[in-house]
Amino acid sequence: MGHLAPYLYALSIGLLIGFERERSHSNGPGQAFGVRTFALIALVGSLAASAGGSIVAVAMAGVVALLVVGYRRTSKADPGTTTEVAAIATFLLGVLCYHDSSLAAALGIGIVALLMNKGRLHRFVSDGLSDAEMDDAIKFLIGAFVILPLLPRHGVGPFDILNPSKIWLLVVVLTGISWVGYIAVRTLGPQRGLLATGLAGGFVSATAATASMARAAKTPSSFSAAVAGARIASAATYVELALIMTVASPTLAVRLALPSLAGTVSLGLISYLGVRSKFPDEMVATDVTGQRVVTLTPAIVLAVILTGALFLARWGASVFGSRGVVGAVALAGLADAHGGSLTAATLFAKGTLDVRGALVAVGAAMTANTLVKCGVAFTAGGRRFGRDFSIGVLGSHAIFLIGLVVVFVLS
Repeated sequence: MGHLAPYLYALSIGLLIGFERERSHSNGPGQAFGVRTFALIALVGSLAASAGGSIVAVAMAGVVALLVVGYRRTSKADPGTTTEVAAIATFLLGVLCYHDSSLAAALGIGIVALLMNKGRLHRFVSDGLSDAEMDDAIKFLIGAFVILPLLPRHGVGPFDILNPSKIWLLVVVLTGISWVGYIAVRTLGPQRGLLATGLAGGFVSATAATASMARAAKTPSSFSAAVAGARIASAATYVELALIMTVASPTLAVRLALPSLAGTVSLGLISYLGVRSKFPDEMVATDVTGQRVVTLTPAIVLAVILTGALFLARWGASVFGSRGVVGAVALAGLADAHGGSLTAATLFAKGTLDVRGALVAVGAAMTANTLVKCGVAFTAGGRRFGRDFSIGVLGSHAIFLIGLVVVFVLS
């Protein structure tokens, strides 16, 4: 059956796209190509690929010729070319099935999803997308796919800390989180959208997510949800800590399971209680259409701050060495909690730290990062946002540390 798989995949993809095309024209003008034709086009693509490159070119020319003839028959009733382009894509997917069936299937499903959402896409472009949003989207894409690949990937300066590619990647991540937040707010509403963004952003960078939530909190109707979103981002830090430790050091992961669970549950509960009574009063619709999404200056400033913290961590490690490894890990935690924790796990695996020393180092890294997030909350969101965020996060962190002390005593 193995040698039949590419052809079965091609047939399935052709049928799927053909079903969608025939269904889309069921109440409108007829079309030259139906479900059987699409299935045959995909199958011909796989057969041509099995015969060789020159046969693929000949078969492609034949398919294009048939499309031209078919379009001339139906162009007056239906001047669009979507079906013809879909047929060419179906042929190429059939060719791809012979080389990578899984990739072809994934692309085929994506094409069907794109074809099925014609109405939604047209409404989004004509009614839902403003000039400001389009301008910001272009800025983000240029930053992510034009500027980033061109930047040097090697470190320069003291400790090779100034890595242009990594620094700009942080800027892209920060603006990307802003984009996710904006889309979530437009889709789910100001409150639930920010909660979803906080959770997703926390797995990328809780510090960056905190900064993005601080910006969103400047809209009064979104303040409580933005605080909760920032807190949930920090809750994701505990979850990610447990996942990273499971890979880096199962021994430490078992011991950190209780503190991580305590931190996650407590911060989740604090976030829920903080918004439960305020959601009804803040469910006033907030139209964010046309607002600026990509603001590079705050992202660049935060990237510079985090790079400085990383420099401080590297400097501390070089000065303290093995004599002050816990302090060096804590300094690493200023830039990234998981980086400091991963360092502790690595040192434990190498025998530089014992179990208790590794637990202390993880606690120090998490504490340092928590303080950095509180500082970012005050700096980016103002005193009220910083206060509300810090009360919840520091309270949860205290519970995490209590769990860590219990594990430390029992170790």
